[in-house]
Amino acid sequence: MGHVRDLGTTGDTGPLDVGDPSHPGARRVAVGERPRPRVDLRAVFGLESGAWAWTTATQAAIAMTVSFALAAWLFGAQIATLAAMGSMTVLYEKKTPYAYRAAALALVGVGFVISVSLGSLASALSPWAAVFSIGLTAGLATLVCAAWRVDKPGPMFFVLVGAISTIVPGGLADVPLHAAIAAFGAAIGWAVSMSGVFVRARQPERQAVAGAYRKLAMLLRAVGTPELDHAQHDASVAVADAWRLVLLAQTRGYRTSDEAARLRSLLRWVSDIHLSATQVCMARPARLPSEAADFAERMAVAVSAPEKAPDPADLDGLRRGMRPRSLEARLYGLMARASTTARRGASGPEDDDERSRNLHDERYPALWGALRSSVSADSLIRPTALRMWITVTAAGALALAVGLENSYWVGITTTAVLQGGNVVLTLNRSVQRSLGTLIGVVVGALLIAAHPPLAGVVLLAGLFQGAAQLVIGRNFFYASVLLTPMALLLSYTAAPHPITELAETRIIDTVVGSLVGLAGATLLWRGASATRLPQSIVRVLEEARRCMAAVLDQDTAIDARLRYELRRDMRAALVSLRGVYESAIGDVPRAASTRPLWPVVVATQRTGYLALSALAVEHPEPVGTITLQRVDLAFRELISAMEERRTPRLGALPRLPAHPRINMELRALSTAMAGAVAQDERTALLEAQKRAELERRRAQGDVDADL
Repeated sequence: MGHVRDLGTTGDTGPLDVGDPSHPGARRVAVGERPRPRVDLRAVFGLESGAWAWTTATQAAIAMTVSFALAAWLFGAQIATLAAMGSMTVLYEKKTPYAYRAAALALVGVGFVISVSLGSLASALSPWAAVFSIGLTAGLATLVCAAWRVDKPGPMFFVLVGAISTIVPGGLADVPLHAAIAAFGAAIGWAVSMSGVFVRARQPERQAVAGAYRKLAMLLRAVGTPELDHAQHDASVAVADAWRLVLLAQTRGYRTSDEAARLRSLLRWVSDIHLSATQVCMARPARLPSEAADFAERMAVAVSAPEKAPDPADLDGLRRGMRPRSLEARLYGLMARASTTARRGASGPEDDDERSRNLHDERYPALWGALRSSVSADSLIRPTALRMWITVTAAGALALAVGLENSYWVGITTTAVLQGGNVVLTLNRSVQRSLGTLIGVVVGALLIAAHPPLAGVVLLAGLFQGAAQLVIGRNFFYASVLLTPMALLLSYTAAPHPITELAETRIIDTVVGSLVGLAGATLLWRGASATRLPQSIVRVLEEARRCMAAVLDQDTAIDARLRYELRRDMRAALVSLRGVYESAIGDVPRAASTRPLWPVVVATQRTGYLALSALAVEHPEPVGTITLQRVDLAFRELISAMEERRTPRLGALPRLPAHPRINMELRALSTAMAGAVAQDERTALLEAQKRAELERRRAQGDVDADL
């Protein structure tokens, strides 16, 4: 028999090639267009997709206004700016469950207090000490925020708080007071952020699970389109985030409730549906009926509103006439069973529902272990933090050396620019920051020139803060336009200067900070992501090898905990791979050697997702020892070839009737790696020829000079 029917489809993909050279084989789903970071008008001024952050904007405006007003009344206007800065704790942990948020925001508040204490202490010693304190704050905040997965705005406001504290009047004796006022503002920000617990205590975890169903709907719409690989990544990220947030919500009193059990069950359903959809994606080059994606979108609504859950019978039309063993039939069956769980409402799932039981992981992340791994040689966090520390310190030192009076603003600008990540994104942020600040300085100068009363300054600062948080997720340029007047009002209140001098120095400081930030991104560890990309590919292949070994080995019993751990590690490796690649293609000029690896990345991702989906089979069919060894050998050969930067020597792959698409993607990966190696060799040859020609011209020039 030269071929077998792919039992995972309705028949649209045809038979799979398993060794008959006369058979053309099944069609592989087309590879989507690679990500293309650009520096153009759309990147600078265009709005990114997403929703407007109305809740965050409202909370930010309230927290700043209340903290600034109360501190000004209690302690005086100049040092009240520290309370306004401390209230920015409200900008962090916006999506996490309230039980976890309470502890996490307390740590953020402690970080703000440390930043203020360090800045206030350093400014009391000397201007040079203030410069180094801002740089140290930037580096440490970058390290800790990345290691502990602190979401945006990341280190930015730690630096802003620490930098503003260097211009607040006072000496060594005032450092404790400054720290106390910052803690006062941080407490108000904490209280405002936690206020939602009284009206929507479980909203964060519900939104996370609903978001996973929405991304699933987008994935189902992307089947058979060039956007498939991108939608697959987005859905995987959403599912991983939902697992993390639901896990964080498992407090002692809540996890035994019917509501918690129902949410855990819905989470497991969306995870299984995502894996089943992955198999459909890889086997079906044609679009799915739109009713499937519509059903998933209605499931997203049903997470919080059980009465709006779709009827499982709505999928009967899609399943009619379909073979029971087809992948599409299994996908629709899982979706129908998930809707049954969603319709149960507050009564929770039945007692014998395995999916409603506790999650197989620790609730809190290992903070010390995360910090330790972040400084390892393989981590991208270490070079990122070092780049931030060195560049911000150098920017402040340069500003102080050339006589810029308020060098703290240079450090703030450099931090904001470097948060872009790679060279291309940093250039975009540099342009956005510079242009936005120019406009914002004009607005702020006009407001200050009008000499508003303190109450007006407090109100304006709160309004600008809220408006900036409304748009910052969509475009950094417009946020810079709004953040600059807010920062000017606070800095002018803390240390009044003539308005013309203040505006002029802000413009100069912004330009200098943007240029130094761009130079730091270009000169320091610009190839960090590109260098680590092969390691990320290897990690995905290693995890895929583990998954397939567990599925195929007849001596391995996959219990619930092992299944979860394999899924977790595999999904984490896949998400990391895509993030490293998107960062690497912006690392100029190393991006030229990274861009050709897109087919390798796609094939690696698809192999990983197929291995992940194999874990969804409750009773996998084991294979013989020889077949298992040959599969393992194929993965090891691809891993070795990637590590050694050579063409894989992939032999004949064993027949895997239960997982027919694995072989296709392994062959595609081998071909893509061979193409990348060949291109690298051609590039190296061209470089050698260019160097030889340059040397020849130099030698000819020396001869001509002697003559």
